[in-house]
Amino acid sequence: MADTRDLQSLHKEFLTFLAGQKRANATILAYGKDIDQLVKFLTNAGRTQASEITKDDLDAFTGKLTKDGYTPKSVSRKINSIKTFYRFLKNNGFVSLNPATEIRHPKYDTKPPRVLSKMEYRALRDATRGDVRTYAIVELFLQTGVRIGELAQLTIVDIQEKELMVKDTNGSSRSVPLNKAAKQALDSYIAIRPKTQNATLFVTKSGKPLLIRNIRTTIDRFFRVAGIVDAKINDLRHTFIAHHLAAGTPITTISKIVGHKRVSTTEKYLNLVKEQERENVKLEEL
Repeated sequence: MADTRDLQSLHKEFLTFLAGQKRANATILAYGKDIDQLVKFLTNAGRTQASEITKDDLDAFTGKLTKDGYTPKSVSRKINSIKTFYRFLKNNGFVSLNPATEIRHPKYDTKPPRVLSKMEYRALRDATRGDVRTYAIVELFLQTGVRIGELAQLTIVDIQEKELMVKDTNGSSRSVPLNKAAKQALDSYIAIRPKTQNATLFVTKSGKPLLIRNIRTTIDRFFRVAGIVDAKINDLRHTFIAHHLAAGTPITTISKIVGHKRVSTTEKYLNLVKEQERENVKLEEL
């Protein structure tokens, strides 16, 4: 028999489960917001018991998202959250049937990764060179390919002479090579870093940890200063991967460095690199 607890309490059970699985805080927060939005929609429709929810109810929710202006990509992400939530409910006996199984994802075009050109690469480094902390952040992104969440939680002791100890979103660690350019930028920053008991590497002037939103805002500002259009902070990671593939670094090595769970994820960049090579040949022929 299915559990009779209401959606609100099961939502809390779900978040507790995710925390127990050592999922990243950002992941738990995203799932939490998505399911909270679903629960509020269903509750307003008079549907408070998980066992009474049908596929039609879930379709009504995704339909409202589309009507409210959510992009197909955003709707698809929320559907992933719903499917994960209902797998949890089914596996733990909170529902006897899983109405999310047959929900279809909307179709949408996935843009290829944005990779900085050589000119943009140089422009961003030049733009940040006068800001020691931001320059060190940019160098780490460009020279190591770390994720923004990984960079934000780096500590002083994670910085070693020739490698960076990175904790990924699942809490496990990996060693990332630290080249001369990145190490010099880090050494310059650490020399002027505010004195604080906090071990976090990148901190504010008052010594508090630099938050992800602060890092993103700062890089976006320097994109504008450098004249780089339509770029996002994760494009620095894309650039690292693409440049190393183009330079002939083995794909398995790159996959390990950037923390891809599957080599197939890294392989997606190969077509982009090949396309850029064809464009470069065309330019040389002009």
